[in-house]
Amino acid sequence: MTEDLSPAERYAAARERAVEQATALAGFREMYEFGLDPFQIEACQALEAGKGVLVAAPTGSGKTIVGEFAVHLALMQGKKCFYTTPIKALSNQKYADLSKRYGADKVGLLTGDNSVNSDAPVVVMTTEVLRNMLYSGSQSLLNLGYVVMDEVHYLSDRFRGAVWEEVIIHLQESVTLVSLSATVSNAEEFGDWLDTVRGDTQVIVSEHRPVPLFQHVLAGRRMYDLFEEGEGQRKAVNPDLTRMARMEASRSYNPRERRKGKMVREADRERERRQRSRIWTPGRPEVIDRLDSEGLLPAITFIFSRAACEAAVQQCLHAGLRLNDEDARMQVREIVEERTAAIPDEDLHVLGYYEWLEGLERGIAAHHAGMLPTFKEVVEELFVRGLVRAVFATETLALGINMPARSVVLEKLVKWNGEQHADITPGEYTQLTGRAGRRGIDVEGHAVVLWQRAMSPEHLAGLAGTRTYPLRSSFKPSYNMAVNLVDQFGRHRSRELLETSFAQFQADKSVVGISRQVQKNEEGLEGYKASMTCHLGNFDEYARLRRELKDRETELAKQGASQRRVAAAAALEKLKPGDIIHVPAGKYAGLALVLDPGIPAGRVNGHRGFEHQDGPRPLVLTAERQVKRLASMDFPVPVEALERMRIPKSFNARSPQSRRDLASALRTKAGHIVPERHRKGRAVAADDQEIARLRTELRAHPCHGCDEREDHARWAERYYRLRRDTVQLERRIEGRTNTIARTFDRIVALLTEMDYLRGDEVTEHGKRLARLYGELDLLASECLREGVWEGLSPAELAACVSALVFEARMADDALAPKLPSGKVKASLGEMVRIWGRLDALEEEFKINQAEGVGQREPDLGFAWAAYMWASDKGLDEVLREVEMPAGDFVRWCKQVIDVLGQISAAAPREGSTVAKNARKAVDQLLRGVVAYSSVG
Repeated sequence: MTEDLSPAERYAAARERAVEQATALAGFREMYEFGLDPFQIEACQALEAGKGVLVAAPTGSGKTIVGEFAVHLALMQGKKCFYTTPIKALSNQKYADLSKRYGADKVGLLTGDNSVNSDAPVVVMTTEVLRNMLYSGSQSLLNLGYVVMDEVHYLSDRFRGAVWEEVIIHLQESVTLVSLSATVSNAEEFGDWLDTVRGDTQVIVSEHRPVPLFQHVLAGRRMYDLFEEGEGQRKAVNPDLTRMARMEASRSYNPRERRKGKMVREADRERERRQRSRIWTPGRPEVIDRLDSEGLLPAITFIFSRAACEAAVQQCLHAGLRLNDEDARMQVREIVEERTAAIPDEDLHVLGYYEWLEGLERGIAAHHAGMLPTFKEVVEELFVRGLVRAVFATETLALGINMPARSVVLEKLVKWNGEQHADITPGEYTQLTGRAGRRGIDVEGHAVVLWQRAMSPEHLAGLAGTRTYPLRSSFKPSYNMAVNLVDQFGRHRSRELLETSFAQFQADKSVVGISRQVQKNEEGLEGYKASMTCHLGNFDEYARLRRELKDRETELAKQGASQRRVAAAAALEKLKPGDIIHVPAGKYAGLALVLDPGIPAGRVNGHRGFEHQDGPRPLVLTAERQVKRLASMDFPVPVEALERMRIPKSFNARSPQSRRDLASALRTKAGHIVPERHRKGRAVAADDQEIARLRTELRAHPCHGCDEREDHARWAERYYRLRRDTVQLERRIEGRTNTIARTFDRIVALLTEMDYLRGDEVTEHGKRLARLYGELDLLASECLREGVWEGLSPAELAACVSALVFEARMADDALAPKLPSGKVKASLGEMVRIWGRLDALEEEFKINQAEGVGQREPDLGFAWAAYMWASDKGLDEVLREVEMPAGDFVRWCKQVIDVLGQISAAAPREGSTVAKNARKAVDQLLRGVVAYSSVG
């Protein structure tokens, strides 16, 4: 083609090539065997031009190439580059990749567990490590040229997201920031904020998946495409799926109708049989077998339950599935034995090693947070090597780990979010299915959703076709953040810095939209007011009377309910152990034996005023052998003892046999007693003078006789509803202005009251708090201040510190956690007392835990496990005692170790044993499975 160009054009093209060859990007591109995509080139060129970049692109599209170019530029320019990741597993993975490319001497690693070559020009670290460096003024920050923030969309994380914003705000202006994010729908908004706080930032958004993704639904024996084939952006849902959903919804066969005596025609039954033969949810082994036969393995099946992941592996093994040949099986065994060589044989039995190995040899594995980290790493390595071809995983696998598959299977579109079963969001669906399709290996990726009863193909198409994954700030000031900011910048400058957060940026921006809505509402109010006008009189006045009457009736109804609750609580307070009662309502309604009346002695479970809201919470044994802690909702009416019986001293609520024997005695003693029905009294509203007056005035009002009264009333109701909404919007506008700074002011006021701050001065207590990072930073500082942990042995200290980090996965207050006796029990009690004092102070200073600010109640559920492990007990004994998966146990131990390290740095050096014993506790915890699990 160059022959067709004129000499001048050839000269210009040659000049352009020469300029391009002289760039850093040209040399960088030669390091890779494949060509770079346009979005990667654009981002790298912006970086080389001295700009910061925000790259938002789908999972697996190669965003990390841009981060690696920042590493390349730093090494070329003789500067440092910090590569931050949200999780230790990803840090370890990135450290291995960069070490292979640039040499181990040039790359370091810093996580909570590991410190390798930390003075290297390129250091991979978790984001928290960099935040701590910024606050401590670390010398490692000198000559820092680039910071790569991988998975920057973690900024939305409710618990850890604030760390990302802290880093972005506090990094020196001279540092170039490279932000790598999953596809988010408000990348431009985030880019605008980065531009504001970091200077010139180029936003590069790529929607293109390098490996196209095809969506399917597996129902019965058939795999259906979710969308019809066709051109254009808007794809139609496969009509076969729509028809199938309609047929299922309109099934004529109904067993209840049959019981009622209705006859079902033979033709209808035949049609029902045909439908059932086509529509069912295939079993897990059947799904894997089907994917294997269609060449769609390796596959990740997402199941939102750890137990279900393990059960899925067992189901496949029992079904005789074998996805590996003999050669692959031998490779698996060799790798597994090499990776687990450090684990003692007695621990292997406890960890279910041999069952796990059998699955791996067949090419099948589970992957979830409850697994031992070493086991998870092995699964990841074997999957990437193609030696494990079917993985059953919880959604945690979708976060960061480089583990792509040819296919992704979703069993259900509903998951437990910690409070309820909720539909997965389009963002979550995109994140999960983003694993399908391996670049450079697969021509296409496949997302397969299993058919479920009442599934809506249109809803699924909405999930698959929506790119709504907005980045929402979760930034909140904390006590530690406040003292560190005031120490570095003073109160006024700190306040200004917090006003630059993405949280405040979004809040201020949203005010514009809310103001527009207020204006629209006010126009609507004018129209509603005109429509409710009555020719007989002032309908506004009449509507006010109706509303007052309704409010009074509602108020009296609430009072009646409140009185009934008080009466029920009073009746519960009279109960004693051994009383037999009839639980009137709830899941455990029926005969029950009171084991403990559950009368609260102050605040419990971290909820202020809990004792007033819920009253006594008796612990009972039901006739069905269940031991449960009941709540006020189980007692809508007063309850009294029907009979009494003796509870044997040998009764153990944890023993099934013990529960069975006592429940049998309970049924024998009182199974024949029929409880009296509670009679309702006369309604309070019937005798209320205010209600009588309002009804009289209402009837006497001129508008009461209007033929169009109810029509006017409907308009009036709309008017007042819209007026109420408008007032709320106006309050939101008022509330969103300076919200972060106002929270900071309240935190500073509390810290000043407690002598952590004096104006712009940080006291000795404040400097100690500045070294303590974590959710219960202030509680830890107060424990050091009051000497709560003085005189504790290392194992006892580990038990107490565990209460600062541990949070039970599910609230189960039926039985109190087992605690070490003696000093530990007393110290933990003192910690709870201090927390109660802090809780009262937070209430006084309007610091709201519901908004993510403040100190939750310490959870004592891991104290016994930490104490046993630090006391050199065996893994088998510890796990059996605490009934906890090995992975969870290791993770909590690592977190306890992390906080013990902070405490050893923050504790007084003179006249205190805490610092020395904290270091000893770390050594005593860091053994066995905890020590050889390199990933936390």
